[in-house]
Amino acid sequence: MNRRELLKTTLGAGAVLGLGGTRAVAGTAAGAPQAGFRLKYAPHFGMFKNHAGEDFIGQLQFAADQGFSAWEDNGMAGRPVELQERIAKEMARLGMTMGVFVAMADFQNVTFASAKLEASADIVAKAKAAVEVAKRVNAKWTTVVPGRYDLGLEWDYQTANVIDNLKRCVEVMQPASLVMVLEPLNPWKDHPGLFLTKIPQAFQICRSIGSPSCKILFDMYHQQISEGNIIPNIDRSWSEVAYMQIGDNPGRKEPGTGEMNYRNIFRHIHGKGFTGVLGMEHGNAKPGVEGEKALLEAYRYCDAF
Repeated sequence: MNRRELLKTTLGAGAVLGLGGTRAVAGTAAGAPQAGFRLKYAPHFGMFKNHAGEDFIGQLQFAADQGFSAWEDNGMAGRPVELQERIAKEMARLGMTMGVFVAMADFQNVTFASAKLEASADIVAKAKAAVEVAKRVNAKWTTVVPGRYDLGLEWDYQTANVIDNLKRCVEVMQPASLVMVLEPLNPWKDHPGLFLTKIPQAFQICRSIGSPSCKILFDMYHQQISEGNIIPNIDRSWSEVAYMQIGDNPGRKEPGTGEMNYRNIFRHIHGKGFTGVLGMEHGNAKPGVEGEKALLEAYRYCDAF
């Protein structure tokens, strides 16, 4: 499942068992809250729709009952303002932390790597729009993917352009205490042609900018494909990492369905004192209620390090 498909799933299409409210996982008393997790894993809309129904509020309630204390929604910026406010109100009531939403992610065009004034103007306008969304939904982080690379321009000139455009975003976001997290995406399976692909590259850019509003989104699924060496790269880039995302490889499903040892990875992240959000940016390996049960069991197991 690639990012564009994930964005589509936020609309919540599919079969339902109920609308609104919560439903307990089999083996628990109806409505009984479950123990929390050691880390702030963040599901997304659609992940528990077979238990909780299509209603977004019901899905939030169900996740909170299962012990989740965070939530992320890539497509939040595109939702009606009334729905954004409704989601934010319910999350505040449940004591849940809002994770990332996507501010900028153009997979087709050269954007941040361009020196064109119109590209910079569009970037600044989107940064300002992201600040307004963040205010409504109580978000601290927003995802930025710096677009494609330019086939006709030396790489170092492109890097300089990216840095300049990110500095323009910082001027908008830092006064609002909003952190843009730069996400390197793998070029081999999902996103060929993008400028930002590896953690060391993002680390260099963030160090060059030197702002608390420009940090790294460490998506472990993408980096397992691009470079592997997950735990050492977490350690080397740690000072610039503000947000993390999860997905096993191959398949981009829940932990335990691929080659990655997430129980050890989560232990390592917890040991470093990470208190931020780990977005569950992956699909369910199995369909329906049984797939949702399997996902919950996978997170319980990996969190019991």
